Amino acid sequence: MKYVYPAILYPDGGRIGVTVPDLPGCHTYGDDKAGALLMAKEAVEMWLWQAENTAAPIPSASETQALEQGEMLLTLVAADTDAYRQANDTRSVKKTLSIPSWLNHQAEKANAPFSQILQQGLKSYLHVSE
Repeated sequence: MKYVYPAILYPDGGRIGVTVPDLPGCHTYGDDKAGALLMAKEAVEMWLWQAENTAAPIPSASETQALEQGEMLLTLVAADTDAYRQANDTRSVKKTLSIPSWLNHQAEKANAPFSQILQQGLKSYLHVSE
């Protein structure tokens, strides 16, 4: 799902704090505005992802509001829980595959960890790490 929520940036001890008023407890920080906005996106996605996974109610986004004293910026944060889930879901999935019988026989004799070898091979092939 895709969402957009208003977020408030404020100075906090040399860092930039971010709060998302519509999502209780959704707060984060960054060293600068860019970092704070990136952290806000991740915090909102994590908050919403957890709510979706537990069937908790997801509040509607409120209309933007006027800034209060001490607040420096009101902005919108876009979140995509489908992309977040895909990037962070570490559950294993079962795959059925075929290999030559002679290779299977040798691998079984060597007690080869099939799943681990397949994961390593795919990571190498795709040029990705953890």
